[in-house]
Amino acid sequence: MTDRTRTVATTAVAPAVWGTTYVVTALFLPADHPLWSGLLRALPAGLIALAIGRSLPRGDWWWKALVLGTLNIGAFFPLLFLAAHLLPGGVAAIFGATGPLLVAALAVPLLGERPTRWRLSWGVLGVVGVALMVLAPEAALSPVGVGAGLASTLGMALGTVLSKRWGRPTGAVAYAGWQLTAGGLVIVPVALVLEGPPPPLDAAAVAGYAWLSLVGALLAYVLWFRGVGRMPAGAVAFLPLISPLVALVLGWAVLRESVTAGQAVGFVLALLAVACAQLPSPRRRGPLPPAPPRNPRPVPAVAASRSTVHSDEEHLS
Repeated sequence: MTDRTRTVATTAVAPAVWGTTYVVTALFLPADHPLWSGLLRALPAGLIALAIGRSLPRGDWWWKALVLGTLNIGAFFPLLFLAAHLLPGGVAAIFGATGPLLVAALAVPLLGERPTRWRLSWGVLGVVGVALMVLAPEAALSPVGVGAGLASTLGMALGTVLSKRWGRPTGAVAYAGWQLTAGGLVIVPVALVLEGPPPPLDAAAVAGYAWLSLVGALLAYVLWFRGVGRMPAGAVAFLPLISPLVALVLGWAVLRESVTAGQAVGFVLALLAVACAQLPSPRRRGPLPPAPPRNPRPVPAVAASRSTVHSDEEHLS
């Protein structure tokens, strides 16, 4: 296994784990508390990561960590829960599928990465695939839900591009701790104002939040931020498409939800888009070099050696 393949595989674990959120929420978590769910998912994981990483931001990284934590965690979680609540039938996942296209657009001015037709084509196919999986014919589109879905995806895309632009000044564990803690603290006042005190938790809810926090946030975001630092922004942006794939499979296997033929086709298309986007774009082959003459004249040894020296000097320069 090459280093590139290993990086893609480990980074893909993060969106695969995020795909379990729907099943865990449906089976174990209290209803109607999306803000507290986001807070309990982010803040404990962030504090644990800070304790393990033993590193705090320095200098301008205090405000950078706050910006990234707000985009990737503090704003993303509540907006995602709001979109899922207001858009029945999982329509919110369609906006998440537009992430690769948004990252490609933002990477031009912020990173100087020009999107290739190869990845743009697979980005469009990924949107089509996820739409086939989650968009029911009778789905109603709430304007507020649509706005929340677009805002959450735009925030995550901007956070991904800024993470590439600013780099990672510390280890992946501490870096994840900065953002998870900052994002969780951003949610605290909003949760207190809009949802009041935290809901009572039984053993099932504690187990559900433990999974979402320790695995779905701590482990997943450490792997995610490590991959963001090593992969091109255009390639890493496709990996979140794995989340609705996992959610669909678990919904069928655990919650006994039916899967239509159209959803199966969409599953294959989205999976194909994720896989092919990791491959290098095919390049057009240039013209073949001219064939050498059949009977070249012999070159004196001294002239040949001088030619070789000049060639090497030009190559080194």
